[in-house]
Amino acid sequence: MDVPDVSYAESGDVAIAYQVVGEGPPDLVFLPFLSNLYTLWQAPGFAELGRRLAEQRRLVIVNPRGVGLSDRPRGFTIESRVDDVRAVMDTLGIERSALLGWAEAAATAAVFAAGNPDRVERLVLFDPWVRTVVDERERDEALAQIREGRRDWGRRDYLEEAARELNPQWADDQEYLNWFVWHHRLTSSPASWAEFRRMQIDLDVSGVLPAIRVPTLVISKERGREAAATVARGIAGSEFVVVPGIGRAMQENEFAVEAAEAFLAGAEQQRIPDTVLATVLFTDLVGSTERAVELGDRAWSDLLEQHHAVVRRELERYRGVEVDTAGDGFFARFDGPARAIACARDIREQVTSLGLEVRAGIHTGECERVGEKIAGLAVNVGARVSGAAAPGEVLVSSTVKDLVAGSGIEFEDRGTHGLKGVPGEWRLYAVGS
Repeated sequence: MDVPDVSYAESGDVAIAYQVVGEGPPDLVFLPFLSNLYTLWQAPGFAELGRRLAEQRRLVIVNPRGVGLSDRPRGFTIESRVDDVRAVMDTLGIERSALLGWAEAAATAAVFAAGNPDRVERLVLFDPWVRTVVDERERDEALAQIREGRRDWGRRDYLEEAARELNPQWADDQEYLNWFVWHHRLTSSPASWAEFRRMQIDLDVSGVLPAIRVPTLVISKERGREAAATVARGIAGSEFVVVPGIGRAMQENEFAVEAAEAFLAGAEQQRIPDTVLATVLFTDLVGSTERAVELGDRAWSDLLEQHHAVVRRELERYRGVEVDTAGDGFFARFDGPARAIACARDIREQVTSLGLEVRAGIHTGECERVGEKIAGLAVNVGARVSGAAAPGEVLVSSTVKDLVAGSGIEFEDRGTHGLKGVPGEWRLYAVGS
């Protein structure tokens, strides 16, 4: 099979490469592992896998930012990669599609499905994991491995060793080893590979999994069973299948693609889930009552109007949606936590010119859609996080911190808190300046 031609979609100011094979609808958007769209098709068995997946549908394969044939900006995150998937679907006019995420790309697929249930018919996650490290010791070890890997990246002996570890079934196949070496050299540079790995070790999507409400299939080999089972347990009603094989390649044999085909052939879900993953932002003016008394009703009303104009301008800038306004506070929703943080920081800075000070709280979680508004526990958590913030502080939940890995945003640990009316203890973090 010839390598399919490559097209580009615009995701903001970033060019995202994608390929289209077959005709649809139905459609299947495929997010492969760390890859290059050209050399991917030269991998052992991948052309047959692509042909199988495109037999009954239009297959769209996406190179997210930072790797392969797409632009390689600095500081990519899961949120920006979700934007890339949306940009490709919008470019092709795809309203709803099945979604397949492989290995490291499964996290992007999971977050996209949780936040855009109206655009995902079915979700397949192959060899996924929730997080790479569980404590600081493991993180330090992983960072040391990244430093070593960046030094050795591109060396044939280093990449051949990795090739044998990932797919021992082809350990003596020189054609596979040659492909693996050149594929990875052409996929990412030493710096972009190291940046990607740093994002991975700080990423944790476990808080997102319960918000996935579309039919989901999780597939793994035996060696990835534990990590994949954790993902499957986190997604209500998901199917979990362990298929034969000793390597990480989906195309090692026919079992994985057959499981995916059977699942994708199921009846299309007709009802759009009434819950969605969303990031909520609450802002509140500090000392507003005292300031109102000091200024008097007319002057305070004028100042409040200026404050509202600042907040609404920043919400529009960062694609936030105003849900409600009560007195001197705002409740808004975003489709990504990094944008919410940037918006909150800019609001904080902008209102200081008015002689005002705000506190803000941000949380990402599953929300119920009530008409044009959202409600539910995640909204209550966001409001309580805001209430726990100090004057001038942007406070976030641990879920938000985990989802912005790779953004360069720094946090200060504020410890665990009990949030009124919300079960359990919550670890909170202040956004650094």
